Formats: sequence, C-alpha cells, structure tokens
Amino acid sequence: MSASVTMNGANVLLVEDDSGIAREISEELESRHFVVTTAETGDYGLEQALSGVHDVLVVDRMLPGLDGLTLIETMRARSIRTPVLVLSALSAVDDRVSGLKAGGDDYLTKPFAMEELVARIEALLRRPDDTRQTVLRVGPLMMDLIDRRVERDGREIDLLPREFRLLEFLMRRPGQVLTRAMMLEEVWNYRFIPQTNLVDVHIGKLRRKVDVAGEPALIHSIRGAGFTLSIPGGASGPDETD
Repeated sequence: MSASVTMNGANVLLVEDDSGIAREISEELESRHFVVTTAETGDYGLEQALSGVHDVLVVDRMLPGLDGLTLIETMRARSIRTPVLVLSALSAVDDRVSGLKAGGDDYLTKPFAMEELVARIEALLRRPDDTRQTVLRVGPLMMDLIDRRVERDGREIDLLPREFRLLEFLMRRPGQVLTRAMMLEEVWNYRFIPQTNLVDVHIGKLRRKVDVAGEPALIHSIRGAGFTLSIPGGASGPDETD
C-alpha cells in the first residue's frame, strides 16, 4: 500500500485469542472503514500472514499454539514484510525489545486506548511500502523473491537458502557498511553475538558465486567494520519493482 492510497479499505489481519478484545478492535477498525480478518490462534494467523494479502498485521504476543513472536519470525524468514504491530500485556523494556527484534515494527502494551491503536496502525500504513515488492534490482544484480531466483547481467546464480537471505540483506542496503553483528541478528536470528567466523565463511561462498572472474567485484570487505555491497560507478538503490 503506497502512502498516496487512502486508509479506507486497508486490509488488517488481527491475531488475538481473547474474543472480547478481538471483537472490540474489529468493530472499531471496521467503523473506520478498515477490512478486518481475524485469527484466534498463532497457527491460523501464520497461515493468513503468509498469504501476503494484508496491508498490516496486529498480533498478540501470547497466543495458543504458535506464539506471536514465533509467528512474526517465521513470516520474516519467508520474506513476508508486511508491517506488524505487536500487542502484549508485557511492558518491560526487554519484552518490547524482544518484540521488535523478532521482526515487529511497533509494540503496544495492554491496556491501551483504541485511538492510540488506530493511530499506530495508520502510522505503519504511511511508511514507505516495500512489503509487496517481489523483485530487487541493484546494479547488475536481480533478485526475484517469489521464484527465489538471482541473476547478474542475465547469468543465473544458484544460491543456498542462507546465501539467498544474506544477499537479500545486502541488496536491501546497497552502499551501507553492514557489521557481522547485524548479519548474525538479521540473517541467523542470533539474539547474542557469539565468537564465530560464520559470517565470513558465508560471505566468502557468496562472493565466489556473485563475483566471478572478469566481473567487477560487488561485495567488499571493510577492514575492522564489516561488509558492503557496492556497485561500480556509485549506483544507489535498491530499485524495487513489482
């Protein structure tokens, strides 16, 4: 959903097991012309989230079966980037941080004012939209997120799942210096930073596939800092298309 599109008709997926709260939220949103889909369990919520048809998700943290944070982590691992507002009765700083690190975009503690809930949903909908982008282009690189295909100037690059996620992370941040800690958190979902050469090993494998002999190097090591995907000529991006 682009910023130019009205909030009316925006599709909200509400994953909440408390029927009273779910009904109250649904009635409020529908009175404001949102289209609301509800799910009472994490498993059904995940099934709905993976459909990719929703504009924003509102997810309770504590759910029967699959919990809210696992739901969010799973959809992020499947490259579903629909914005998520996490609801929770847990208000400690560590709890909020956990919700955001799992892939949530915002965190609202219970009890809450309905006006604040609506305002936060509208703020997420106004964010620049990269949730529906299915193809990333950075210089000579093309990544199809649906077909899981990568090409460089028409040359297909065969990547393992982890290599694909690592390259996607780089392609979404061209020209930025990305630390090993950032990659361990975002690509491997580490919540602590172990002493490991895991990133270096995978970057080495990825570089050998992306930067073959005779082609300008795209993946660069920054001594003492991390790595960057840098396009010859200073091209910026990424260019994201449907």
